Amino acid sequence: MKLRIFLICIMIIFLAETSALIWYGNSNTESALNAVEVNEAVKTVLKDWDNLRNHHNSTTLDYVVLDNDGSPVFATKRGLCESINAAIVHRDTILDLEKDGRVYGKIIIYNDSPKTLLENQKKYAAVPILAAALQCICLVIYTLYLNHRILKPFARLKAFAERVAGGNLDLPLTMDRDNIFGAFTESFDLMRSELQKARLAEARANAGKKELAAKLSHDIRTPVASIKAASEVGAAVAENEKSRQNYTHIIRKADQINTLVTNLLSATLEELQQLTVKPSDMQSGEISEMLTDADYFHYARIPSVPDCLIYADKLRLQQVFDNIFSNSYKYADTEINVDISLHETFLCIRIEDLGGGVPDEEIPFLKEKFKRGQNAGNVEGAGLGLYISDCFMREMGGALIMENGSRGLMAVVRIPLSGTI
Repeated sequence: MKLRIFLICIMIIFLAETSALIWYGNSNTESALNAVEVNEAVKTVLKDWDNLRNHHNSTTLDYVVLDNDGSPVFATKRGLCESINAAIVHRDTILDLEKDGRVYGKIIIYNDSPKTLLENQKKYAAVPILAAALQCICLVIYTLYLNHRILKPFARLKAFAERVAGGNLDLPLTMDRDNIFGAFTESFDLMRSELQKARLAEARANAGKKELAAKLSHDIRTPVASIKAASEVGAAVAENEKSRQNYTHIIRKADQINTLVTNLLSATLEELQQLTVKPSDMQSGEISEMLTDADYFHYARIPSVPDCLIYADKLRLQQVFDNIFSNSYKYADTEINVDISLHETFLCIRIEDLGGGVPDEEIPFLKEKFKRGQNAGNVEGAGLGLYISDCFMREMGGALIMENGSRGLMAVVRIPLSGTI
């Protein structure tokens, strides 16, 4: 509908411009003299012939009066043609001053057509210039409209797709039904939601497997311990060497089973698919844009970033910031304080919410896989965000440090400076 209105406006301006040009092309630039004023000028000149020095021009015409010798005897103003030849060149009107059969001289009436033509040119030229200016304004406005309704939403979709490809499924994509990508936006966010549900289901399944393994390990270790204890007693009271060796063999096998069960408890059930980290040199100024992108709900005021060259993977670093801000949104839902400074060979970014933090005894476990604080409650989450972020920062040669700040939980992201790794 808006595109149709824009095209109609452009068409109207174009038609007005074309009409003005046609009108100008067909207009008669030669102005015809007013016969009444010409007769009035001739009549008054003849009347005052004997006293032209006191002659008064009662018309709007400019003219020069010549005697029969061709000498000028009167002119309404200076600069007018004062000879027959000059008047012919200028296309002035030349009339005889005749009365009662006697010719007294000639009157040259000034031709103002060039002046009129110039005025008409200025007047008519303003129309296409104004129309062209209006067309330019309309095109600029429509370009801004396209940028706002198409290009920017497309850029947001691109950034969202990159985050989803990187594994960040927590931040929603705001649905804007007014732009051309409104339906796609809703579909993309539904896809993100379904992928998040699938990931949570997978995480719950993995957690269930871990719990099952722990239960089985406990159930297995109990009878194994009983078998080992009974075998040790049997070996102690054995009456012959053969019986003692049999009991000793049972004890060794019990120890082997116990070792395998212990390894089962300490091993992870499923290793996450290894995500490649490819750090490279980048300007620290890009950090501001990354923090702004991660602060989806605009809870934080992003400070200026010290100018330096850092060594990081932009995509993975964006995921780290996304995970930190997402956790703050889910578990604290407060304003966020951000502080950025240089510390030795690192650019340190401190991100602190105002949610009161977590118990000190939980701090060491926040970056472990499937671990969540007691304040998680019923908030959905797999306990993998900080674990993945910590892995990314270590791969980049930096670090992710979790600690309680003065008012809430603080995440310290340490990014190495270029040339220090």
